[in-house]
Amino acid sequence: MGKVYLIGAGPGAADLITVRGMRLLERADVVLHDALIEPAMLDYASHAKKIAVGKRCGQRSTAQHFINKQIVDAALEHAVVVRLKGGDPMLFGRADEEMRALEAAGIEFEVVPGITAALASAAALQRSLTLRGVARSVALATHSRAAQSDEIREHARADSLVFYMGRDSAPEIAQQLIDAGRDGATPVAIVEACSTSRERTLTLTLARMALGEAQEWLDPAQPSLLMIGEAFRERASSASSSSPKPKVHLKGIQAAA
Repeated sequence: MGKVYLIGAGPGAADLITVRGMRLLERADVVLHDALIEPAMLDYASHAKKIAVGKRCGQRSTAQHFINKQIVDAALEHAVVVRLKGGDPMLFGRADEEMRALEAAGIEFEVVPGITAALASAAALQRSLTLRGVARSVALATHSRAAQSDEIREHARADSLVFYMGRDSAPEIAQQLIDAGRDGATPVAIVEACSTSRERTLTLTLARMALGEAQEWLDPAQPSLLMIGEAFRERASSASSSSPKPKVHLKGIQAAA
């Protein structure tokens, strides 16, 4: 019976995986990987069998119970099995369901952490998630269209608020936060395809996002992160005081939307 490694691939770029994760990929007999894994990262596992088991919003996806079965079956046939998950396995990655399936089958496993998208996006923006005197609390959340008002009010209390998988619900999220008491002038930064060559960021306000102004810029084919709070306000040296329009940044290139 083999051993399974649940490895965090990081936010996108192949060289942002941990050294431990890379070395385990090099040893892997089989790799079951998410849909958003950069192809270059799979090159580390050049001799391994690759199985795509990813989930994409709005697209046909592999059912979680079937993924669990595939991992268990792979461990019964191979010595080193890697379950490669985007970001960090323990954050919105359904790692618990996979670990419980492995425990039930009596299969040994280990979790190898990765850089989650919130940290990598803050680095891309060159804005800290926490900021002395401005942001002392951070909330990482996902959004459901059935979200209750109590849930939104709880999110709104955080100084820095990061929504994973919030692209399609961006206007709704913004309006719910405003209704919960968040100032419409609160800065928002949206980061797409963080750390990859396709990376771009959009900066605007919560009120503008509520009006749907971000939607025309968001690429449905790319993963995106919504980052809300004063910590993401542009510095005086880089902010445009003459125009309140949203601004798009493409890896160092800046343009008004």
